[in-house]
Amino acid sequence: METSASIEIAKQTLISCGLILAIGTAAGLLARKIRIPDVVLFLLAGIVIGPQTLGLFHIKADSALNQIILLFGASYILFDGGASLRLGVLKQVWITIVVISTVGVVITAVITGLAAHYILGVPLIVALLLGATLASTDPATLVPIFRQIQIRDRVAQTVMSESAFNDAMGAIVTFGVLAVATGTGEFSLALSLFDLLKQFVIGIVAGIALGYLAALLIAHEKWAFLAEYAPVVTLVAVIGAYFAADGLQASGFMAVFVFGIVLGNKESFGFRMEAGEAQKLDEFILTTAFIMRLFIFILLGAQVDFTLMGQYWLGGVAVVTVLMLVARPATVFLCALPDQRARWSFSEMLFMCWTRETGVIPAALAGLLLGIKAPGARMIASVTFVAILMTILIQAPTTEWLGRRLGLLQTRND
Repeated sequence: METSASIEIAKQTLISCGLILAIGTAAGLLARKIRIPDVVLFLLAGIVIGPQTLGLFHIKADSALNQIILLFGASYILFDGGASLRLGVLKQVWITIVVISTVGVVITAVITGLAAHYILGVPLIVALLLGATLASTDPATLVPIFRQIQIRDRVAQTVMSESAFNDAMGAIVTFGVLAVATGTGEFSLALSLFDLLKQFVIGIVAGIALGYLAALLIAHEKWAFLAEYAPVVTLVAVIGAYFAADGLQASGFMAVFVFGIVLGNKESFGFRMEAGEAQKLDEFILTTAFIMRLFIFILLGAQVDFTLMGQYWLGGVAVVTVLMLVARPATVFLCALPDQRARWSFSEMLFMCWTRETGVIPAALAGLLLGIKAPGARMIASVTFVAILMTILIQAPTTEWLGRRLGLLQTRND
């Protein structure tokens, strides 16, 4: 009887995965035809076929399958984003990246929290908890967007790097505010800064170590005995980098992002792959990243809880509007303008103000708060869903248009 039940569950899971792949492929093709980021149509497709509309499939948010897809999918997308960055560009903008990924998260959380306090009428500490949850940007959304839309290198790489690095800061701020909100502890600036520094250092070291090892095994002149298995090496290394950092209480996402940077810039460290093997690896990475974001955003759309979202939708729209039009611009200008090394133009900063999609990371934090029954958790989850829908459905489709208006688009050969 148990075997029969297990087989039935396996069949249903396989059918759901096949359905997601089929619908996602069609949505991706349509997105290319109408020239908008495919994550937008993936999210809409998930909403349409999810349990609250057509009910074609239902994979619970707390299921093992969903967690595996989110964890590995976000990690692989981050690796892909890191691999597309160039060290020469990062040297110009690293100050902005560090400041906007740390101080910028606090600025966004405070402004959004104050807006929620006055708009929703909730206690200030609960409002700040909402602000902290929404403060980090989402790499699973932003990396694919900049893979599809050719924006000036330093702008795209700054926004992608910020989204990779600020998840650690967003989590630290969220749990710091949560400790005060629940009365389980006082927020310690010194301890939080130490924790942030530890996460940064360990994540970067783990990423560098795994990236160098992977490059050695697939691209070294003498030691590249795994060159023909390079795609498998990347899969193992992404998992290894994430869990190496996570096991040391650091940011796994940061580790896989740095791993991608090292492997993507392997020529700078004296490694070189044969043209055929390099092309095979690039094609594998692009295909795998496409499948991962397809699954992530269709599942995310299917899990949007309209009943929960409807409780605070009007106030939520107002709060997210402040997040998009006040908190984000204030964060960008306060963090980027003082960076004399980067010398950001007004057009570049204006573009960065508009690119701060909310997605998987804030959704995960909101789900965690719901699970532990944190103060105001249902309100936080509701507004987070509103933020996901508004930023992905409004900001993502207009990214290319804004880049063109501001003169920031470039050809692939630029």
